[in-house]
Amino acid sequence: MTDWTGVRDRVLTLAAVPGGDEVFGARAHGFALDDPLTAAEVADLEAWLDVDLPEDYRFFLLHVGAGGAGPAYGILPVRRDGSAGWHWAGELLEEAEPGMFAELFPGGADPVATVEILAGRPLREDFDDLADLDAAFEAWEERLGEVQHDPRRTAGALSLCGEGCGTVVWLVVTGPERGRMWRDDRCNGTDLHPMYDTDGSPLDFAGGYLGWLAAAETVCGLDRN
Repeated sequence: MTDWTGVRDRVLTLAAVPGGDEVFGARAHGFALDDPLTAAEVADLEAWLDVDLPEDYRFFLLHVGAGGAGPAYGILPVRRDGSAGWHWAGELLEEAEPGMFAELFPGGADPVATVEILAGRPLREDFDDLADLDAAFEAWEERLGEVQHDPRRTAGALSLCGEGCGTVVWLVVTGPERGRMWRDDRCNGTDLHPMYDTDGSPLDFAGGYLGWLAAAETVCGLDRN
């Protein structure tokens, strides 16, 4: 179990330290944190999601904050929308359907569907007219996008933070990958893939957050040794 004692104070301290702007993303979150959630709020969130949150993320919400300062542009704050339920401020999940959070996280791309579509890429030598080639290529790209960007590719995961230029970090909450962080760089042509710690082990929320905090303190000249 990760000990989150003192982590909130460590983060908030960085707001007043010279050089804080040198930490990537700090100008976006300003080392500010939302208030932590209560135990009742976390229970309500888990009931709404129909999943048990990974323990390290749950304790972060309880003892550090509901979101704010963190890796890249910060941890997306989770907030209650009255009778509408919960949402992560800043997320782009308009296509998410109720119950998707509790579905099994699928992991990588559907290899069969992707291979079939990639094999059907239009080739210049198959077209006499460039306009026909352009039309075929546009239709092919649309089919590829429907497979690669299917919203169910991230079922069973929470959008945790943005890294800029459309790259998103997800926290898996179901299945064998539960508790692990995955990077979503599909906007740049790279598929969803698991993230790893500096020692090569799978990266969980605590490892990612505390690693970011230690690096930020180093940039700001705070020596915790």
